[in-house]
Amino acid sequence: MALKFGIIGHGFMGHEHEKMLTHFDGIEVVAECDIDPEQIKDVPEGIKAYTNASDLINDPDVQVVLIAANNNQHKKLVLEAAAAGKDIICEKPIALSIADLDEMNAACEKAGVKFTVHHQRRFDPDFRTAKAVYDSETLGKPYVIKSCLYGYNGNMHDWHVYLSEGGGMLYDWGVHLIDQMLWMIPEKITSVYANVRNVINFEVDDYFHIMLRFESGLVGEIELGTYYLTDRDHWFERHWFLGGDKGSAYIDGFFPEGKIVRTDGLLKNVGGQRTMTAAGPTRSFGPPPEGKLIIEELPKVDTKHEDYFTNYVKAQKGEEDFIIKIPQTRRVLRLMDAIRESARTGKSVDFE
Repeated sequence: MALKFGIIGHGFMGHEHEKMLTHFDGIEVVAECDIDPEQIKDVPEGIKAYTNASDLINDPDVQVVLIAANNNQHKKLVLEAAAAGKDIICEKPIALSIADLDEMNAACEKAGVKFTVHHQRRFDPDFRTAKAVYDSETLGKPYVIKSCLYGYNGNMHDWHVYLSEGGGMLYDWGVHLIDQMLWMIPEKITSVYANVRNVINFEVDDYFHIMLRFESGLVGEIELGTYYLTDRDHWFERHWFLGGDKGSAYIDGFFPEGKIVRTDGLLKNVGGQRTMTAAGPTRSFGPPPEGKLIIEELPKVDTKHEDYFTNYVKAQKGEEDFIIKIPQTRRVLRLMDAIRESARTGKSVDFE
């Protein structure tokens, strides 16, 4: 029997959930809600449309409440849905503070309802490709992993421009990029250094550069900017770089292109002859000796955002664990607090 979903919030993400789930095996969307009557005019026939979230939450047909409302509404809606005995999927960020998350989780545990967050970008092809390279250990001991996302439009939109609504890029893409890095690297983080800026937006951040030092010495870098102007045909760039002591990998684009580049012998010594380049004479940055580089294709991954809900349905049946666990999301929020502290003080912050 299909799980009966009610979706709160019929903006962009609400519509995306609707498009995916109305044809998803094992899930039936029975109700949708938005406080703006204009937003629910296009709710498909056969799905109940509400303008009051409490009406959807208390609808006896709804088993699972999927919250896609503004970030600052997550806590209130989770607490209300838990009190009504409904299982809950909440959009990211799951909460705006650790204290809020702890209160939400305690309410769900007391009510005996299932509670998780929608981190669909664990299923992005670029991320899964980077993770497959990392997991394969083909690069040897990794020393750096870089995750970069650049956009060129600059400004944000709607409620995302207001602090009071939980706006800003750290709460938007930042949560995803941090979650990806933490899920990929199973190590403690010893320190955090970050630069978080509002370059052209008045209230909220639109740029951040985060450096995470892991227990092994590996450094994870996450950089996002919305104001990287360009004359190229595309209006965003997505890049990964993984460096190890036996090779490197570069991964470009959400549907990734790139290569793994390794050596058949470590380049420990620089050749005696200088090479003239466009930048001048060099030894360290000259071309490698003939035959020293091995170029390999990136691993193929089979992943899509729908896989999140495939896991959710199986977890509801007890066939799998939920792939997104509350302690993981709590760690992300703790790290975001450390990121903000580092950005505010200009100093590195100890972590874990």
